[in-house]
Amino acid sequence: MDVTHLAAVDSTRAARVLSEVRSARLAGQPAPVSPRPVIERSWQRMMRSGVDPDHDVRADPLSREEVQRRRETTVLRHVLPVLREGLLAAADVAHHIMVVADEDGRVLWREGSPPVLRKADGLGFELGADWREDVVGTNGLGTPAVVRRPVQVFASEHFVRSQADWTCAGAPLTDPRDGRLLGVVDVSGPLETMHPATLAWVGSVARLAEARLREMHTESLERLRAVAAPVLARIGGRALVVDPDGWTAAVSGMPYARRVALPKSLSAGARWLPALGLCSVEPLAGGWLLRAAAGEPVPRGPARIVLDLRQARRWSVEVLGGAGSWTQELSPRHAELLYLLAVHRSGRSASGLAGDVFGDPGRTVTVRAEMSRVRRYLGAFLEHRPYRFAEDAEVEVLLPDDPRGLLPHSTAPAVSRQRRSAPAP
Repeated sequence: MDVTHLAAVDSTRAARVLSEVRSARLAGQPAPVSPRPVIERSWQRMMRSGVDPDHDVRADPLSREEVQRRRETTVLRHVLPVLREGLLAAADVAHHIMVVADEDGRVLWREGSPPVLRKADGLGFELGADWREDVVGTNGLGTPAVVRRPVQVFASEHFVRSQADWTCAGAPLTDPRDGRLLGVVDVSGPLETMHPATLAWVGSVARLAEARLREMHTESLERLRAVAAPVLARIGGRALVVDPDGWTAAVSGMPYARRVALPKSLSAGARWLPALGLCSVEPLAGGWLLRAAAGEPVPRGPARIVLDLRQARRWSVEVLGGAGSWTQELSPRHAELLYLLAVHRSGRSASGLAGDVFGDPGRTVTVRAEMSRVRRYLGAFLEHRPYRFAEDAEVEVLLPDDPRGLLPHSTAPAVSRQRRSAPAP
């Protein structure tokens, strides 16, 4: 059943059908039609995590002071004009509101139709509220943050019954520099305001906002390049200038690398970096000057690698060894790939990983491109042909308290099998 088109023609009938589907699924009985896959997977996550479909849970909203602090520090403030221009005018006419939440699911901005804003208050859809999926169930803010793609949630596709008179379409906003989730933009309104084009509209505006962030990053690199040029002209040897996230602005005496993996907390002095070995690190306005030490890089020696998957959207890999210790935050795809390599210590071929992640062994080009990015920061700790962790590395995986909540965003067949086979805590 195409819910979006049915709702556009007869929202009352669509809502009734979805209510029957939801009731049947929750009761473990056959449903008249199958829910959409993205919704069914979300419902399964809700049932695993114990969200009560009949109880409206509302976490304490943030204080006004904390909302303001987050507004002033989030990157999202830079794209708010793009979101307003693309969404607000039409949203007001269509009796919708625009809602922007940060990466923690906290509502930072709410604008649009005043009557709809008042209705949203009744749902707890207010400034500072927590709309993570595992707190309030399937919804247009929390679910896109988990699956990392635009999602529309209509009527009883919401897991919690009190939200069944509402419709939402949300799209994640990611940082183009590192793929990190910045937040979600959502257009919401009463049931009868549903339109099949809403999701594409919201997704398109989200991409425009990300394009603005890319422009800002390019501009910042150009400014750093102007600072770097006279510095590199004065010094000899191998050196490069990077921004705080490791993106290269200028290079001298060595091959150009688009990006260098930097430790989570970098400070001035002699430091060991995965791609460069021993370096002298010096601060510059807007970035760092990295001067590679003469001679061979420091031997890495045995290492301990800790893959931390305990907290959703906070995945990381930490390397501890004689040559230095550092931590790298992971994108959802890199978290999947490194977890699968930790499970298969003997290694996986590109086609094997393609089957594990996409269910299609032929998607080797995508896998090789992602593994190339992983090797930029893991370097010699990751072998290839087949892809695997170095034999002398000790690998530890830290899982959520409930292993069935492993990488909840992931639709990779191999990860799904691991979740299904995990025992209850």
